[in-house]
Parts: sequence; C-alpha cells; structure tokens
Amino acid sequence: MKVLMVSWEYPPISVGGLASHVNDLSTVLVEEGVEIHLVTQGGEEADRYEQEEGVNVYRVNKPEISTPDFLTWVMLVNFNLLEVANSLLDEYEFNLIHTHDWLVGFTGKSLKYSHHLPLVATIHATESGRNNGIYNSHQKYINDVEWLIGYEAWRLICCSQYMKEEIHGLFQTPKDKIDVINNGVDLDTFDDVEVPMDFKEKYTNGNLIFFIGRIVREKGVQVLLEAAPKILSATPDTQFVIAGKGPMLDELKSQVYNFGIADNVTFTGYISEEEKERLYQVADVAVFPSLYEPFGIVALEAMASKTPVVVSGVGGLDEIIEDGRDGLKALPGNANSLAEKIIKLLTDQDYANSLQKTGYRKAVEDYSWQGIARKTKEVYQQVLDEYQSSSWKNEGLIPKI
Repeated sequence: MKVLMVSWEYPPISVGGLASHVNDLSTVLVEEGVEIHLVTQGGEEADRYEQEEGVNVYRVNKPEISTPDFLTWVMLVNFNLLEVANSLLDEYEFNLIHTHDWLVGFTGKSLKYSHHLPLVATIHATESGRNNGIYNSHQKYINDVEWLIGYEAWRLICCSQYMKEEIHGLFQTPKDKIDVINNGVDLDTFDDVEVPMDFKEKYTNGNLIFFIGRIVREKGVQVLLEAAPKILSATPDTQFVIAGKGPMLDELKSQVYNFGIADNVTFTGYISEEEKERLYQVADVAVFPSLYEPFGIVALEAMASKTPVVVSGVGGLDEIIEDGRDGLKALPGNANSLAEKIIKLLTDQDYANSLQKTGYRKAVEDYSWQGIARKTKEVYQQVLDEYQSSSWKNEGLIPKI
C-alpha cells in the first residue's frame, strides 16, 4: 500500500500537536507495511527531501512574495505543495491521498480530481470549536473549507467521539462516514528520560505544576492562573511552569502581575522536547484546563510519564480521564473547581500515586501508536476496496469530448 500524505507541519516545524501526530502515525504506518510519502512545509535549514524512520519527506519552499493576509499565504503554500505532490504522483503509483486539517484542504481536493484517487482526511480541530462559534468572515471561510474537506473525503477521521459529534453537528457530515481513531503516545519517549539531579531546582525547591500547550484562549491557562492564589494559600511553596507560546502570552503575564503571584509563575516560552520530557518527570501535577479540546495528547504524555493529571472535563480530555481513577476532572472554566482538584493531589501523596499508576497503565494499554496505525490502515483498506468496485474509479479514465 502506497499513500501520499499531506500535512501543514511536520518536525522540526511544530506549532501545536499536529506535527507530532503526523510524525508518530506515519512512522508506525511504515512499520505496518505502508509506504508513506509525505509533503509538507520546509524550514530555513530543512532539506528538500529526506527519509526519516522510513517516511519519505518532501519539503516545499515558502512563498517568495508578500501576501495581504494569512489566508492568501496559506493558498500560496498550497500551490507549492501541489507542485511537489503532482510530480510525485507522476513518478509513483499511489493508492490514495491522506490530508491533515483545513490548511492543506485545497491540495487534497485538487489531487483527488486531477489524479482520480480517493481522499482520506483527518480533521484535528474545528474553527468553530477553537473560537466557540463563528464570528467573522475569516472564521467563516475556514469553517467552509472544513465543510468542503468532509464533503470531498471518501472517509473522514477524527480523534474522539466528541469530535465526531461536533463535525456531524457543524457540517451535517454523515456519521457513518466518520471514523474515530484516538491519538496515541510514544511510551518509549517517556520511559527512559534522563533527568539531572538538580534539574527541578532550576524551577523550584517546592511543588511544581506543569502546563504545556499553545498560549491561546481555548487552552484555559487563564483559568489556571485564576486558581493559583487559592492553590498558593494551601501550598505556598508551589511553582507554576507554563510552557508554550501564543497570542495570549502578554495578557497572561499581566494577569500574573495583577494577582501578585509573579514570583510563583515561570513562562518558559517554547521548550525543546528534552526539556518537556524532563519537566513531565519532575512535575508534581500536570494541568490541562482547556475550554475546548478535540483530544488532549498532552494528558497522555503526562500519564506516560507517571505524572498525576488534572484536566477540565471537555472534549477528548473528558473521554481520556476517568475522574478519581486515573486522573481528576475539574469543571470547565471554573477556577475554584480546578484549585480544589490540584490541592487534593498536592496534599495527598498516596492518592496522587494511585492515580498516576492507573493513568500510566491506561496509556500503555489503550493508546499505543501500533494499534492506532493498524486502525488507520484498516480505514485505508476499506476505502481502497470501495474505490476498486466503484464507478467513480473508471469515470476518470474516460476521455471527455
């Protein structure tokens, strides 16, 4: 089976969780016998072609001209992606195309019709979900592109039952066209992490609460900071480490100063994978207070690191965590609820240990990439079987007069 995959980002270019998802999925698909050719954006130092763990990666140049806005720039990148993808389709005989999210939607649609191949698409999040609705023409455009992806795809993949219901509700995509395949976690990454003896001391000599993610409204960091004074009144030696970057960073820094807790909060900005893995290991609690979360891979990373987690009960996080068994769930957007859950873990070590052990076991048993890759391959095979017996396959071979 030979698959042409298209993704907006792929390591080392990584903005959210999309890059790591596509990286882990494609690598394990190769182990399952699928030949993957992936077209993505290039970096300043990136080679145009390289093979990474069996995945053939082709990187395109960034647009060389200025654009009036982000959406125009996205379209120019899609033209560059198309140039490389078309040349690959002329050289290799692919079975299908697999795209990830709206940013490469037009590339997938164009390739589908120009080469008459079935399209599989993964929607990782929606514009409506990220913004709690559609409020302007920019958002409506992205929302419409997401609808188009669902319409054009032979099958649509999403990461949780929550996302399946959201996609069906927003776009009226038939439920029997949508496959739920959870994200996964690479256990090997977090099992053998070497942590220097004094690593935690560079952040704190007390408790360490760790958050990592994009610094945007839907990730709920503002709720965590609102909960911080109550947490500090119960456990004064606590340090909050906020890792990530995004448009809300300056606003959150102002919030910290207004609350008078600047000495107890560290904003790290972007951190390396090595730093992230070490912080998971030394954290007393990992907290993800999202207001919107299609899945929540960071919660799985914490569980794989044997770190107790507190999440808000939304979206995919609500499906991953069983409250009081493998983690704790707070009411979404409720700082008091979040504070109470975190204080419980910081002040009851036996309880925290019990949760982290059960959480680790769940990560091992339910969220391996091997199982996820096999389910994805099954979707591919279903699409190919239907495509082979369809009239649409042969329609593209009939010359138009």
